[in-house]
Amino acid sequence: MTFTVEQAKAAFPDEVVTRATTRLIRVPGLDKQVALITLDNGHDHTRPSTFGPQGLVSLNAALDEAFAAEPAAIAVTGKPFIFAVGADLSGVEAISDPNLAHEIAETGHAVFRRLTDSTIPTFAFVNGAVMGGGLELALSCHYRTLSESAAAISFPEVFLGLFPGWGGTQLLPNLIGPDAAVTVIIENALNQNKMLKPAQAAQLGIVDELLGSADFLEQSLLWLAKVVNGQVTPQRKEIDRGAGWDAAIARAKAIVDGKTKGASPGATKAVELLELARANDLDAGYAAETQALAQLLMDDTLRAGLYSFNLVNKRAKRPAGAPDKSLARKVTKVGVVGAGLMASQLALLFVRRLKVPVVLTDVDQARVDKGVSYVHGEIDKLLGKKRISPDEANRLKALVTGSLDKAAFADADFVIEAVFEEMGVKQQVFGDLENYVKPEAILATNTSSLSVSEMASKLQHPERVVGFHFFNPVAVLPLLEIVRGEQTDDAALATAFAVGKQLKKSSVLVSDAPAFVVNRLLLRFLGEVLTAVDEGTPFDVADRALEPLGLPMSPLTLMQLVGPAIALHVGETLHGAFPDRFPVSENLKKFVASGKTAVWQWDDKGNPSIDPEVAALWQQGDQPSTAEQLRERALAAIAEEIRIMLDEGVVAEAQDIDLCLILGAGWPFWLGGITPYLDRTGVSQKVTGKPFLAPGVASVPA
Repeated sequence: MTFTVEQAKAAFPDEVVTRATTRLIRVPGLDKQVALITLDNGHDHTRPSTFGPQGLVSLNAALDEAFAAEPAAIAVTGKPFIFAVGADLSGVEAISDPNLAHEIAETGHAVFRRLTDSTIPTFAFVNGAVMGGGLELALSCHYRTLSESAAAISFPEVFLGLFPGWGGTQLLPNLIGPDAAVTVIIENALNQNKMLKPAQAAQLGIVDELLGSADFLEQSLLWLAKVVNGQVTPQRKEIDRGAGWDAAIARAKAIVDGKTKGASPGATKAVELLELARANDLDAGYAAETQALAQLLMDDTLRAGLYSFNLVNKRAKRPAGAPDKSLARKVTKVGVVGAGLMASQLALLFVRRLKVPVVLTDVDQARVDKGVSYVHGEIDKLLGKKRISPDEANRLKALVTGSLDKAAFADADFVIEAVFEEMGVKQQVFGDLENYVKPEAILATNTSSLSVSEMASKLQHPERVVGFHFFNPVAVLPLLEIVRGEQTDDAALATAFAVGKQLKKSSVLVSDAPAFVVNRLLLRFLGEVLTAVDEGTPFDVADRALEPLGLPMSPLTLMQLVGPAIALHVGETLHGAFPDRFPVSENLKKFVASGKTAVWQWDDKGNPSIDPEVAALWQQGDQPSTAEQLRERALAAIAEEIRIMLDEGVVAEAQDIDLCLILGAGWPFWLGGITPYLDRTGVSQKVTGKPFLAPGVASVPA
């Protein structure tokens, strides 16, 4: 044990300490008592228990007490709904001393390993959410039970740019096999931090017994007695340390390369440590984890990941500039103008989250029927997957209706349009709506690039118009850009934020500037890529130029996903506003006019090649750029655009730019959105004369 109580307090002075308390319990069938250690940070389930230095010291003291009692078994459990969710990340951000980083890594191993090396049987009673270091604590025990109601089970570390560093990379593959461990530690983490359900955790062999939540502790203790008495012997998988391990590591490398392009040191290190676990030597494995964790804790890439974590978990919950929520109006009915795919997705989201009547309108009955049918069909799919009950499915379907008559909106409190992206059409829709809706009803637009102020300019009540820009697919991407027009009042804005929260979206306030945040930045760097292709840069070189950032997809693949016609339309909007920075490619115009949607075509093995028809219509010059030249140019363009946007007041701070890119474009946590990367690589300073973030924000404190 390396930390004293005083050292622990000095290391993380603001730690919310998870106290470990030991009590001795009589269990039927056992001669000796059971030492039950409970983890509790003194807060309710909204503040999960975590481990900082003081928490580890407390757990160590509780283990001293437990071992001293010479019990029949030692068990660890958590407070209601929470087992433990890992290391105290808030304290990690303040670490500037490499020796302290090493001590924290070493202490976690030292304390948890006491449970592994114990000659007394040790048990984890996982009664609720268990993530990261909490899951490593459970794995350190000899046996595990899990509540059927546990809400979150995962190793999120690789998602953050880290790796499980308190035994996870060594214990898990030796318990459930290397391939399953790759799924849990790497694949799920890089798949937007996908969680395991309790039944999946049991099926994988992470836990030995799945028990009901009502009497979970009692049943866990009775099961413990059976194990101690030899009546139950939990089965363990036979581990393939040969070809099976080789295949698992190869799969891990492929996932990491495909998802991060080598840009996340934490993901790369996780693969190395999983390979090391093959020998099942905890001394060597834990030493390697400690060393790697200490190094990574002092790396700016990890700090960018923690910065992202804070943006998503703190800033997104308290949007900068949002009006007082008491001004929000109640929404008891929603109208959706349009019944196409986007409008239908919106209708589905509104009815699922708000559980109020939702009515769709369109220009003819066939479109209305198709829109309503889509929503009903998606509700049936949720029922088929047992995500909702038959009663809820029937209730939701009954709430969704269609009408050709806009009088159906007369009692709606919130009406959103999702019609063709053309200013005249949208102005006409809103002008028409004013004849039907009540004066205080909010009119929202899902425009991706047009001016909300101009859209509202001809209305009697322009103050109630607000931009409400979702990202596709609506059900997946959590960002909502809420746009304040020149005349939008606080009540409309507060209602928009309240509705966004009910929809379980993360809302960011943006001013009414062309293409707002995400589309403006994506089009700026896509514009650089297309310009380079027009100049003569080979398609494959241009498309791979940004790979070192580890973005979720290449620029040309992104253009295919968004739709070239939409990319062209947004590009033309931006060109109209900022012609010097947003050129419109004549080749892109021809590409869209041809009806083509993709530059690439793929063979049976997934290998891409350029579509010959695209190559034939795209007229290229004779001034190609290298990948490095294009990358420098694209990053400089993004840095310039971000500085202009901040100077214009499009958002409150650089943090909001990063939040938008993480939540609206899926940019990686370990990148920190984009501004930490631009600061770390010196691009910000070179292009704009100063960094975007203060020292120590998304970087190791000096």
